[in-house]
Amino acid sequence: MNTFMNFMENKLAPVFAKLGDNPYIIGIKDGMVATVPFTIFGSLFIIIQQFPNDAWLKFIAPYSAILGVPNSMTIGIIALYVAFAVGYNLAKQFNQSGIMGGVLSFVGFMMLQIDETYVITTKYFGSKGIFTAIIVAIFAVKVLQFFNERGYTIKFPAGVPDSVGKSFATLVPGAFVLTILWVFSAVLGLNIPEIITTLFSPLVFALNSYPGILVFMVVSQLLWCVGIHGQSILNAVGTPIFTTFITANTEAYLAGEAIPYITATGFIPCFISLGGAGATLALCVLMSRSKEKSLNMLGKLSLPAGIFNINEPVIFGLPIVMTPIMMIPFVLVDVILLTGTYFLMYFNIIGRPVAQVPWVMPPVLGAYFTTGGNIPAAIWALVGFIISILVYYPFFKIVEKQRLEEEQHLEEAE
Repeated sequence: MNTFMNFMENKLAPVFAKLGDNPYIIGIKDGMVATVPFTIFGSLFIIIQQFPNDAWLKFIAPYSAILGVPNSMTIGIIALYVAFAVGYNLAKQFNQSGIMGGVLSFVGFMMLQIDETYVITTKYFGSKGIFTAIIVAIFAVKVLQFFNERGYTIKFPAGVPDSVGKSFATLVPGAFVLTILWVFSAVLGLNIPEIITTLFSPLVFALNSYPGILVFMVVSQLLWCVGIHGQSILNAVGTPIFTTFITANTEAYLAGEAIPYITATGFIPCFISLGGAGATLALCVLMSRSKEKSLNMLGKLSLPAGIFNINEPVIFGLPIVMTPIMMIPFVLVDVILLTGTYFLMYFNIIGRPVAQVPWVMPPVLGAYFTTGGNIPAAIWALVGFIISILVYYPFFKIVEKQRLEEEQHLEEAE
């Protein structure tokens, strides 16, 4: 165990810590996070529109088209928002104008949205266009940076309003970006969004497979064990894919078709990370009933936050970080819950995620709403919580026993 801990702390952790500071990683992650409030807003109307109750569905039937507008204008065209948000945040990371980076990325993305007759198409406005939006944003921002740092821009004399100067400073690099994309799309007739989607398909397949999502979660948990927010780093890669999954699932759900993806947004927070990474809500409950004073107090203080999936007080207060005896259940519980959830969804025993809910949604409720009101999914989330208590219990009792002995020694010394 010491050898493994040394490897994690001295070899692996610094690599991922450096990766977490990478401007591309930060820019993409922040850009994707910026779209979350709007996808949640759209998902709320999906739940209202499709809530599984015959009386309710009959009541809202005349208003179904109206209720579908928020979804169409958020999740339905999410790639447009991704193009701007990622472009904006990447530009900020490279010390460029955020608004210019966002606008140029958006216009560049639109330059690729034409069919064979040169008419605008909305085919890639939704989930299918997310990867294209990210690639275009990177290209646009790097060109903007290149031209600005070398002075290949239009410069105005002092006294010209800053907003005007920034706008025209983007003209030359912007013209270069848009011309390149126009040539690829209109002149050469290349379907860039389709090409990019094909290139990313192996990664998409991997993260919707059991081995792929298992590796993703285990690595995330191991990073947490050495004090690094694992999902924060890995989600720079995972979030665009999981968002693609949830938007595709939403489209299929509204069309009455089979739900295609298992590991969509909602899979991890609503079924695995019950109370936060490592399903630590169970640990909060165990601690709040502990005979050892410090554990009892920490458990009671952490429980309200744990109900809303905030668990830093437990991870760093117990602690789980750099504590081998607690690292074991912290990783193991995710493996068990992930395995059970994946195959229950794979065999369609419980529903799959079809709507994005806030990550602070309490366990069980989150499972119910993200699956569009699937009761078996909510029951499984409750079972998952019980499983997490059983997994943590023997390891927690070891820690509790150690703390009680230390407490007794201190009292005897006094």
